[in-house]
Amino acid sequence: EVQLVESGGGSVQAGGSLRLSCAASGFTLDDYTIGWFRQAPGKGREGVSCHSGYDGSTNYADSVKGRFTISRDNAKNTVHLQMNNLKPEDTGVYFCAASPLPPRYSCNYYIRAGMDYWGKGALVTVSS
Repeated sequence: EVQLVESGGGSVQAGGSLRLSCAASGFTLDDYTIGWFRQAPGKGREGVSCHSGYDGSTNYADSVKGRFTISRDNAKNTVHLQMNNLKPEDTGVYFCAASPLPPRYSCNYYIRAGMDYWGKGALVTVSS
């Protein structure tokens, strides 16, 4: 069974940092495109970051570019999202997601369309 479990959420003051982790089981994460999405209170789901399983390319939403970094730890079958210089508008539920290869869609596609498998989410609260 494909399963994704997020951890590392919590509360932090603006300017602080958090590191989200997503543990994958039931599949080898290296064979998948992975991503992070978030949903702010009262708003729709937003694509935050994507790491291609095909060519290793990455995408970031303009709102987080330069502050967030997506990475893989293939030995632990885990994906991370390092979030620095957090802002109150970063508050929301963060979801880890993954899609298998093929098809070899770009990260741009997945950020727009979503992915096949999803974690249950981790709450991140950034106070001013």
